[in-house]
Amino acid sequence: MKKLLTLVSVLTCLTANSQPVHLSPDAEISIITCGPWQGEVYSAFGHNAIRVYDSAYRLNDVYNYGVFDFNQPNFYLNYTRGLLLFKLGVYSYPDFRDFYTYYNRSVTEQVLELTQTQKQAVYNYLEWNALPENESYRYDYFYNNCASQVRDVFVKVLKDSIQFDGTFVKTDYTIRQLTDIYLKKQPWGDLGIDICLGLPMDKKASPYEYMFLPDYIEYSFDHVTIRKDGAMVPIVKEKRQVYTSLPEKISTSLFHPWVVFGIFFAITLGLSLYDLRRKKLSKWFDMLLFGAVGLVGLLLLLLWTATDHAAAAKNFNLLWALPTHLFVFVIYREKSSQFLKKYFLRVAVLMLVLLAGWFIMPQELNIFLLPFVGTLLCRAFVISRLL
Repeated sequence: MKKLLTLVSVLTCLTANSQPVHLSPDAEISIITCGPWQGEVYSAFGHNAIRVYDSAYRLNDVYNYGVFDFNQPNFYLNYTRGLLLFKLGVYSYPDFRDFYTYYNRSVTEQVLELTQTQKQAVYNYLEWNALPENESYRYDYFYNNCASQVRDVFVKVLKDSIQFDGTFVKTDYTIRQLTDIYLKKQPWGDLGIDICLGLPMDKKASPYEYMFLPDYIEYSFDHVTIRKDGAMVPIVKEKRQVYTSLPEKISTSLFHPWVVFGIFFAITLGLSLYDLRRKKLSKWFDMLLFGAVGLVGLLLLLLWTATDHAAAAKNFNLLWALPTHLFVFVIYREKSSQFLKKYFLRVAVLMLVLLAGWFIMPQELNIFLLPFVGTLLCRAFVISRLL
């Protein structure tokens, strides 16, 4: 979930105080949850932040762990290798709130039941964390993002004074399934994530791990208790619906994976029948198809073996996106080759087995790929017959 780079240019970033003030008894610490927006893939998941409000000192700041900077050294290299740094930014709450309401994104505030000592400890930690030498952290899609960082602030500061209760979670979703739920209206984004990320995404998520999603930060803190006067009490003192979003209009489009891959399969089937009748291959088509698939396979292999993207490991999409196609792409210009004939026959068998076992694989493969894998099966079979 790459978060809110545009926020940097929209909001006025405040410089963290060198010495945190001593909060007044009326100070409030809140968790802010902002609803999803379908304008971008990353915004479809929502967002969290922490608000510190103290009218006595005119404090009204938001601590936002979702900031990254294109100008950081080796940005693109680090992003590719899985070493991207996000950082904590401090913003004026009215500006932060207005940014989200402008985009018709809901804003919910959970005011926390904290003692004066606990408020001060949380505030001191946030101010320390916002210092230039402490503001950056290594981002992870599922285990160390802008939502989980909000949770971890209270875990680190309040320690065993707070208790999480995950019994409200009645589902048994994997991390991939949770991601799919939020990307139902973004099929291409969902497809891209499903292709690039491997078997680790199919791990059953614990209720604690559900909190990589901003909504589940809110839901979970609704059930968190904190020790006060020797008893465990709800940590949320008051819940405020700051802004309720209007229903978002999602435009329908024929440019959908089902439509695109379905048409492509139909074209491939027609071309294959034409080639079988004339007993001659359309090599230009095969070179484009298998060359592109080979490049995808090489990318997936590099994501698994040459980067720190842990979620990209053990990717079963490599069963259809074979990097070996790149080698075949080079020698396919030959008129006939027993090696190529056997190679594509084996590819056809592999695609057939893959389709047959699609819904029982350890890794959940995106259903939109079915017609595309059917395309690879069709074309590999035709090549094995005509070479």
